[in-house]
Amino acid sequence: MTDKPNSPEARDIAYHLHPYTNAKKHLEAGPVIIDRGEGVHVYDNNGKQYIEAMAGLWSVGVGFNEKRLVKAATEQMEKLPYYHTFTHKSHGPVIELSEKLIGMAPVPMSKAFFTNSGSEAIDTALKLIWYRSNALGKPEKKKIIVRNRAYHGVTIAGACLTSLPANHKSFDLIVPNVLRMTAPHHWREAMPGESEEEFATRLARELEDTILAEGPETIAAFFGEPVQGAGGVIVPPATYWEKVQAVLNKYDILLVADEVICGFGRTGTMFGSTTYDIKPDIMVMSKQLSSSYLPASALMINDRVFEPIMEESDRIGTLGHGYTASGHPVVAAVALENLKIIEERDLVGNAARMGERLRNGLAELADHPLVGEVRGVGLIAAVELVTDKTNKTALEAPGALGALVNAHLQEAGLISRAMVDAMAFCPPLIISEGEVDDLLARFKSGLDKALAEVPRETLSA
Repeated sequence: MTDKPNSPEARDIAYHLHPYTNAKKHLEAGPVIIDRGEGVHVYDNNGKQYIEAMAGLWSVGVGFNEKRLVKAATEQMEKLPYYHTFTHKSHGPVIELSEKLIGMAPVPMSKAFFTNSGSEAIDTALKLIWYRSNALGKPEKKKIIVRNRAYHGVTIAGACLTSLPANHKSFDLIVPNVLRMTAPHHWREAMPGESEEEFATRLARELEDTILAEGPETIAAFFGEPVQGAGGVIVPPATYWEKVQAVLNKYDILLVADEVICGFGRTGTMFGSTTYDIKPDIMVMSKQLSSSYLPASALMINDRVFEPIMEESDRIGTLGHGYTASGHPVVAAVALENLKIIEERDLVGNAARMGERLRNGLAELADHPLVGEVRGVGLIAAVELVTDKTNKTALEAPGALGALVNAHLQEAGLISRAMVDAMAFCPPLIISEGEVDDLLARFKSGLDKALAEVPRETLSA
């Protein structure tokens, strides 16, 4: 904590409640204040450079100083700084963005609906699913299936669908009938000797058994990230999505693909649904939609979802849902320009190429005493930290090893994220070969410094 009473750090401590932060610890530790960005780097207010290996929050695809996005925002701000999309109103940017997204969709979609964050988009998806069930005369069809270690946001509904303890403890969550399946993490959840395909078959059987036990007529939808992000960058085992979709189709259950992290190139294709041949009824998008230069999120729905909703809104007289900033013209203009940049510069292809380089470099650390597993796809990866490789365990307190390594990485000028005891990597899509190599060198340095502080008696091969 700074001893200067009027410093930015002291004022932050005095006035700012931070998300995902230990509020009491913050009174002593204070903030790292990021002052500016350039490409894949950010700089704090003391001039220290960091590789932003998390692209902010999995989201800044085009880097931290893309002038074209600034220009797009400025020009739209001067022309039409705000208008809404309620009661048959519209404007050029939101029409163009809607058309663009529907055209990009990996499967036929009907309509786009705009929100302001991934959490709001998830809430909207849930509300529309319930609205649709009522429209179909199936009011009992409301239950939702998610997976353990899923992350679907922090609003009340989003947090209920999320399956991470910190998002539930001390919060009263009110969405009923959320069914949680095993996380599709082969390294952690598979039985001894169980292949990826066998593991996937077991999880599909668990899904079907749960559906039958609950009653297929009561289950509305399955929400799933193509690759689970905040739960640990969990890459699904071979044949998993094929087998899961077969079960959902068998029992007429909607599939919601949460593409908030995976969308727009992160998995080495435009969408995670493309990477895994997922055919969703609803797609939820945010983050790299605008590279987070402005808050942006959306969902796309197919005709199977849209048509009952359309009829119900006609019966009632309106679709009673929306946000003040739904389809905000400045946000839409920035998102459109962002998508143009991703396509023009082949950032999806770059993500695939640089992601392979990143994962190969991380795999070379597999023999390091603190590395249990390296996993990833495209330009998203994680390193599971352990002290006991055989038992796949870390220090006694969950998250302690992750916090130790994370502190050394930050000292080395590398911003990662400790997800309990897994370190995540999700750099901007623009990252170059040299920057990947620099990231890897900084990670190795931080890992070695953390190893020097780990009690030797806790280490086991």
